[in-house]
Amino acid sequence: MIKSPVWSLAARRRSGADGSEPDARTRILDAAEKLFAVSGYDATATAEIAKHAEVPKGLVFHYFPRKIDVLVTLVHERTGIEVLDEGVPGDPALTLAGLARRVPLRASPAMRRILFREADTHGSVRDRLRNLNAEIIRRASFALELALPGSRGDAARLEAAAATFAAVLLYQENLCLLTGHHIDPDMVADLIVRALT
Repeated sequence: MIKSPVWSLAARRRSGADGSEPDARTRILDAAEKLFAVSGYDATATAEIAKHAEVPKGLVFHYFPRKIDVLVTLVHERTGIEVLDEGVPGDPALTLAGLARRVPLRASPAMRRILFREADTHGSVRDRLRNLNAEIIRRASFALELALPGSRGDAARLEAAAATFAAVLLYQENLCLLTGHHIDPDMVADLIVRALT
């Protein structure tokens, strides 16, 4: 599972759920998230992050010794996939449709932009995206096996269906930010199940 208690704490601090102001580390990450999403990692200076976070530049380096540590921390703490029920036995289309509705990355639109933009040039971001993709494939495979009893003998087809499902969901996460185009999860689920059965 990609469920981070650190992320949950950071989310509570950012949202002010406990009624307090966000701590300095959270303000630094919030500022970096906004700036990286708008200008990109390479075009954002550490001094600019400190200014937007309203902290001394030295405090940024106290929490994050190198600028890349800010990006790595953002990606690991602020992206993930929610904990999900895995499937509905005997109803593969409903299983995939439900999974499609609940799988979107647990990340803000800004974090999605950062994740997909920086994956080309930063290995740690690319690795995180690979891990998220692998997790979606794993969950989709498991859900399909549960929903299609007796399908375990056809592992290659299930794997291809799960990989297709993951590709569509990640495409949706990435491209809908740019185009606003949304893919109907029921249609995707129906197409994949028809191909399998």
